[in-house]
Amino acid sequence: MSLVLTLYTRAGCHLCETMLEELQPFVEKYTLEVQLVDIDSDDELLRRYAIKIPVLALEGETLCQYQLDAEVLGQALKANSAA
Repeated sequence: MSLVLTLYTRAGCHLCETMLEELQPFVEKYTLEVQLVDIDSDDELLRRYAIKIPVLALEGETLCQYQLDAEVLGQALKANSAA
């Protein structure tokens, strides 16, 4: 079973593009699926995240926002891979 990372984003967000690029080594190392969610397509997501994007979540739990925290992501992936 692969883990699902959710990246909350919007079109034209350079921070979102950067985080997606920075995720690639993790995608290659672990069995991951990255699900991109455009917050502009959902009113509730737009209210929740508005200017907080990008937001990265693993299995529904927020790991980081604005910038990738590689240490936090690595620890979460290791913990979820061991489970």
